[in-house]
Amino acid sequence: MAGETLNGNGPAPLQGVRVLDLSRVLAGPWSTQCLADLGAEVLKIENPGIGDETRAWGPPYMGGHAAYYTCANRSKASLCLDLRREEDLRRVRELVAVADVLVENFRHGTMERFGLGYEQLAEVNPRLIYCAISGYGRTGPNAERAGYDYVIQAESGLMSITGFPDGPPTKVGVAVSDLFGGLYATQSILAALYQRQTTGRGQFLDVALFDCQLAALANVAANALATNAAPKRYGNGHPNVVPYEVVEAADGPFVLAIGNDRQFRVLCEQVLDAPQLAADPDFRTNAGRAEHRDRLMPELRRRFAEQPREHWVATLGANGLPAGELRSVDEALRSGQAEARQLVQDVEGAPEPLQVVRYPVRVQGARRVPGVPPGLGEGGDVLASEWLKQRD
Repeated sequence: MAGETLNGNGPAPLQGVRVLDLSRVLAGPWSTQCLADLGAEVLKIENPGIGDETRAWGPPYMGGHAAYYTCANRSKASLCLDLRREEDLRRVRELVAVADVLVENFRHGTMERFGLGYEQLAEVNPRLIYCAISGYGRTGPNAERAGYDYVIQAESGLMSITGFPDGPPTKVGVAVSDLFGGLYATQSILAALYQRQTTGRGQFLDVALFDCQLAALANVAANALATNAAPKRYGNGHPNVVPYEVVEAADGPFVLAIGNDRQFRVLCEQVLDAPQLAADPDFRTNAGRAEHRDRLMPELRRRFAEQPREHWVATLGANGLPAGELRSVDEALRSGQAEARQLVQDVEGAPEPLQVVRYPVRVQGARRVPGVPPGLGEGGDVLASEWLKQRD
């Protein structure tokens, strides 16, 4: 139930907030899971017999579900409704009347055809915050297109800057466009809930994956606007900061991230015993190092190849310089830091052993215990009845 806490004795921040989740796959479910992690009651509406597509996105499986499904659907209840049936549509409208938030990611126009568009539902519940997540938003030439993370990564320019200069454009290893969309949606929902305290009214949130991914290009987008030129691919390097990349030690790679001129001087003078590099006019400033990276990096690589990576990571750390191991995902999940922060948690009550990566922000005084991702139709009737009973 919402409001349960771990390592705290106060209520979860969103205790009492009711979220009607008509989304599926990742962006929408990621947003509603964030809300659930913060204490909201989330009722996930699914198509009977099929449910969220990610239920079938296995192997692997974990806790009786596809692992993909478990990553975005904990602490929710599932209710099976067929929106093509008037009886089920009527039930959705009844739930809308007592909900605080609705999240959906149908193609533009679908919800309106069901009579579930924002203008239609605002008449039922003027306090409703309606978050529509789509590939391209409600306006523009692509408004009618479906949105898929892979396509968004390509069309937003993200793939053009990912990969090595002599290789093809490459997608990121996780669905970051979906994740950015889900996180921007969550942020906006929270802002709308806050504003509603003053206005007493809900509002419509138009979240487009394309927009969110363009915004998340951050410094690369700023570089393109400043130069009016297409940014390049730098592999494991950085377009603006040097040295900032993977380097090879005698026994394997590690990551070096020198972020300013002082750190570069320490690197050269105290770690590499190469004060002449720090004194070189071409390398004194980051701008110079970025311009002359093709001359600087071979000098650094030659020196780093003389000692094992354990030596370099320890020595760099002892001098206050950022460096780190190059880990696999399973190594990161089992790392001492992940263990100390209790990032991987067992889910109590699962029919089979189930572990999840917890909500990453610690909320002082309160934190919800991760709940079991629901089976298709599990828990939804009970939660829906509780909502409607409280209305009466």
